[in-house]
Amino acid sequence: MRGNIRVRDKHISLIIIHKNIIMKYNKLISGAPEVSEIGLGAWQLGESPDWKSPSEKEAIELVKKSLELGVNFFDTAPNYGFGTSEERLGKALKGVDRDRIVINTKFGHTVSGELDYRSDAIRESLEGSLRRLQTDYVDSIILHNPPFEMLDGNKTDHYEVLEQLKEEGKIKAYGASLDTSEEMKLLMETTGSEVIEAFFNIFHQETAEAFDEAQKRDVGIIVKIPLDSGWLSGKYSEESTFGDIRDRWSREDIKTRAMLVQKLRGILGDERNLVHTALSFCLAYDTVSTVIPGNKNISQLKSNLESLEHPVSKELVEKLEAFYHDEVKELNLPW
Repeated sequence: MRGNIRVRDKHISLIIIHKNIIMKYNKLISGAPEVSEIGLGAWQLGESPDWKSPSEKEAIELVKKSLELGVNFFDTAPNYGFGTSEERLGKALKGVDRDRIVINTKFGHTVSGELDYRSDAIRESLEGSLRRLQTDYVDSIILHNPPFEMLDGNKTDHYEVLEQLKEEGKIKAYGASLDTSEEMKLLMETTGSEVIEAFFNIFHQETAEAFDEAQKRDVGIIVKIPLDSGWLSGKYSEESTFGDIRDRWSREDIKTRAMLVQKLRGILGDERNLVHTALSFCLAYDTVSTVIPGNKNISQLKSNLESLEHPVSKELVEKLEAFYHDEVKELNLPW
């Protein structure tokens, strides 16, 4: 197993959040509060033609409920809902003690939906995020899946700009949202990054190859796409069709994913819930600070939080790692 199994009695708060579930918190970055093991991925809060958007009232209610249930980590970006995710998150968090919450936003995908990774654009992008979020600073800003060459701090001035923003108090830390261990290692070796948002789940375990390095360098890990864009929720089959951003999958891709879900169910048996297992698998790695599953509504939020009461054993983690290496890795599943 890569990294260390999390000591499950660390960072336990006294907040009973739902059905006797106790929220747990972990360090993400220096100088910020510890973050809830399950955070709120805020891309679904905004208005977009790519999914069924909540109303502003529903989005704000979801954020407020998450706070009530112990969630204090919020992940957003300028392009989520063309700025409306940040705007709604800002409205929902207005009046909340800023020292209790941790906000991560991104740079590179603009509010208009275009790409702009120029170092000269970092400050302007951040200032726009701060206005929409109605805050003086964000705890972290990360490069949003940038080109590979931009990850080498010896070849770009992006990180000089980010260091200046740290000195000014507009951010506490910076890093990148990445999909491979090669990207993660290059970023950690050549920059002062303190946080990485990594693509990691039962079907995509390659980034775990960099977990030990992250732990050694005290780099906090946010796990993105922990439910594999919904496949690890168990809702889809080989007959499923998609009319949103997930229409990128071919019929063959869908059949392959469905086959893997059935094999996974065979490993887990009837006693384990697929969602709870998928989220708890990610949290079993001590390097992981928080996971950000999608939450369309309060019911999904509560279901995701219930995973905290269903940790996975070391033996099950090892079985799921073997499943990935023996049956999934060589398939090179498309995102």
